[in-house]
Amino acid sequence: MSGGSGTLLVVDRVAGTAHDAVLVSGGRIVGVGQSTTFDTRGLTIDRYPGTTLVAGLGDAHFHPLGFTAAINRLNVARCENFDELRTKVRAAAADLAPDESVIGTRLNDDGLAEGRLPTRLELDAMLSDRPLILYRYCGHIAVANTAGLDAARVGPDTVDPIGGSLDRDGEGRPNGILRETAVSVVGDVLGRRSASLTPDQVLSGLSGLVGAGLTRLGAIISTVSFCGVSNELDLLMDIARDLPLHLSVLVHAATADELEASAERLSNAGRRVSFLGMKDFTDGSLGGHTAALRRPYADWPHATGTNRFDLDRIGPIAERSLAIGGSVALHAIGDAACRDVIGYFGELRQAGVDADRLRIEHASMLTDDDVEALASTGAVASVQPAFLASETEWLATRLGDRVDMTYRFKTMQDAGIPLAGGSDCPVEPPFPLAGMAVARDRAGLVPSESLDARMALGLFTDGVSLALREPTPLAVGSRADFTLIDVDPLAATPDELCSAEVVSTWIEGIPHLAERFEWDQ
Repeated sequence: MSGGSGTLLVVDRVAGTAHDAVLVSGGRIVGVGQSTTFDTRGLTIDRYPGTTLVAGLGDAHFHPLGFTAAINRLNVARCENFDELRTKVRAAAADLAPDESVIGTRLNDDGLAEGRLPTRLELDAMLSDRPLILYRYCGHIAVANTAGLDAARVGPDTVDPIGGSLDRDGEGRPNGILRETAVSVVGDVLGRRSASLTPDQVLSGLSGLVGAGLTRLGAIISTVSFCGVSNELDLLMDIARDLPLHLSVLVHAATADELEASAERLSNAGRRVSFLGMKDFTDGSLGGHTAALRRPYADWPHATGTNRFDLDRIGPIAERSLAIGGSVALHAIGDAACRDVIGYFGELRQAGVDADRLRIEHASMLTDDDVEALASTGAVASVQPAFLASETEWLATRLGDRVDMTYRFKTMQDAGIPLAGGSDCPVEPPFPLAGMAVARDRAGLVPSESLDARMALGLFTDGVSLALREPTPLAVGSRADFTLIDVDPLAATPDELCSAEVVSTWIEGIPHLAERFEWDQ
């Protein structure tokens, strides 16, 4: 290969090939091959002994502002009981202005000694002089104290919103537990009564992700409040020209006009930001008992979850997204929600919509018929292997004999369904190497659905590129985005992947020496 200007990276191996070098010039890949075949005259040579180069790792489903909130605001993930919750809530309140709401994230009722969510009265005992809201780590449930409910004018006469519900006490008064769309009824109000995240906080958090090997995100941005952040799009626009990595943005908008206005803003935001499409919800989470099931929960026999599939609402937004060149990404976890979304995608395909414009987010529970129907649409399944690691303690309790229907990665792969990997961070940690590991060992759950090493790597490389509608990575002419790791992910065991180190992350041909990003959330 001819010489010239540029940088030749020499590593132990380029994953999945017999090559050991990549030539970069002008932020693009010029060549991939054996280092001995390159004419090195005029080239800068960077050697990384003991490393494997992989296509730039990505995350197809990521909430950048929710992630920023989790690492900068009150985080209650590690609390073991209500007493610890009280201590953390009061400490957080002491650091805020008197008129600010207290907003906490990552509440895990399954990890509390009480084994349940606190009610408003129990939150009142923790903090009563100002509004307080704590978001469950899935983001689909929150709990508010009486001051929080009062601030949002939620009382005994408040009607459950469409697609959500207010838990009530024996007298019919809301007890503070908010499910699905009811979360925003209170959260939107309290979010406006709290200090905004700062651009520096967002940039700092995203820079840490580069240290984890990430080069691009399928970034979900809401035009309504999400986990107490009420101005996600504005915040993103403030930092767009300084982003350390690429963001392909899925917008969760309330209306089709709002989506199109957001897309126009994103199209002018900067070269590392692009509009990808719309994202919306058709159900909730398994952990919160709001994923829509065909049969009741094994541990809540009175409930089948919350089905939010409403084509009168979702349809016009999806049609507008497609009309302006965007994708349609729909959240579906329970088998009832997955069935609805797959059926809708079938209709869109019959209407001539390209398969790569359709994404089902999570696809957590699928019957054999669902798998076959999803495969026939050609739609991408955006999956989160890390869910397995956090759900091992309770998944069988929720679903009983339906556990075998969950996270059917191998079955989907064998059926020809395109898979893209992600974390849904801040729901799960933002580490793609750990995601690969659990896609292989599945934390011991239904091992027959394990992926091999090559497919697990592909989830976070080629699969992400497909979901983000990008060119094939590591191809000549593509962006020089890649990640250098101290193990070969195709030869390492899952345990070795979890302890592997990112040596360097290259974005548009610029190296970023990795400082390990710590996530203790």
